[in-house]
Amino acid sequence: MSHAATPEQVIDIRTFWQAVGLRAVGTAIVTAEAGDGPRGFLALSATHLTAEPPLMMISVDKKTSALQTILDAGHFAINYLAGGQADLVGPFGGKGDLKGADRFQMGRWGRLATGAPALDGAAGVIDCRLEEVIERFGTAIVIGRVVAFSATPDVTPLVSYKGGTL
Repeated sequence: MSHAATPEQVIDIRTFWQAVGLRAVGTAIVTAEAGDGPRGFLALSATHLTAEPPLMMISVDKKTSALQTILDAGHFAINYLAGGQADLVGPFGGKGDLKGADRFQMGRWGRLATGAPALDGAAGVIDCRLEEVIERFGTAIVIGRVVAFSATPDVTPLVSYKGGTL
């Protein structure tokens, strides 16, 4: 049985997300802060682009309010969650009543060199200055140059897999 899609085949969105969910990824909250306060969202697409120069790439739905904050601030941080921080997934993933800056009531947050919020106890945090934005359909591909990072090697990261976390 072939799994390759033909050019004429229509891709079902639900099936597509199920297939994409089969890859295990570090669960990350992307944050930024500008005049409207801190904003953040759960990003399941946050990865490195190049090592030289050190660039990171995130995908952001253009309807996400945090995108405008990233553009206004000129920076963003990728906070890779630790295993014990699963309670942040729902609120930063848009579930529940907390919106905008109110989401930052959960957890303890510091500030990075760029001004982006950094989650205390995260498995890793990468601080980026905005480099480029590429728009495709309803998504903004945001590229940032790494200005600083920290990692806690003895912390088990929170992993997203098949629509849940491990």
